[in-house]
Amino acid sequence: MDYQVKLEVFEGPLDLLLHLIKKDEVDIYDIPIATITQQYLSYLDLMQTLNLEVAGEFLVMAATLIQIKSRLLLPPEETGEPEGEDLEDPREELVRRLLEYKKFKEAAETLRSREALWQEIFTRRAPWEDDGEPLSYGQEATVFDLLSALKDILDRVQEITGLPLSLEEITVTDKINMILSRMAETETLSFESLFAESVTRLEIIVTFLALLELVKQRLLRLWQAAPAGPIRIYRCVETGTAHERS
Repeated sequence: MDYQVKLEVFEGPLDLLLHLIKKDEVDIYDIPIATITQQYLSYLDLMQTLNLEVAGEFLVMAATLIQIKSRLLLPPEETGEPEGEDLEDPREELVRRLLEYKKFKEAAETLRSREALWQEIFTRRAPWEDDGEPLSYGQEATVFDLLSALKDILDRVQEITGLPLSLEEITVTDKINMILSRMAETETLSFESLFAESVTRLEIIVTFLALLELVKQRLLRLWQAAPAGPIRIYRCVETGTAHERS
């Protein structure tokens, strides 16, 4: 595919690691490096498959994780560490960076919550209202929440065999118009329902890219009522087809 999505706000490698730690409910002080490294690399592969612009810092972190994994597997004499002394945990620096980054993210979230509280004093109806009431709980779905949901859908499709091949061309523009058409009929859709009629990996990926493009254009908003919970799609503005917008 020659279509590339460039997001204005794209979380970095530390965000991805924190997402994996939270998703797997592991102890940040005792990270299972082998498992986390495998999952990190699989997300990197998926991002490259989707033609998402992967910054060099993601590749640097991948190399760092592989190095830490190697140091944990090798005996002390092969890592250059002296025997009989307390050995430094190769994960220590990574844990320190994650904790520091997590602290800043939580502080930023606190500030956002205060801003939202002040905005509610001067109530203004939100375009993504649910049954007439603004969403007062939950959070915006992150890029990694979306990738995680997409991986689940792709894994299920891989299990389906014997599907007829389709030579019909599938374009991002067609899928954008399809999504806008569906959203024009309802206030909200579940993320999974968007892919209910997709039977091939290619169609799922193109639909996902179309969804990212609409989020980037601020036409749609993706919301989770709880961390790692189901993702729902809401309209931000009155939507039409791509042709009508142009």
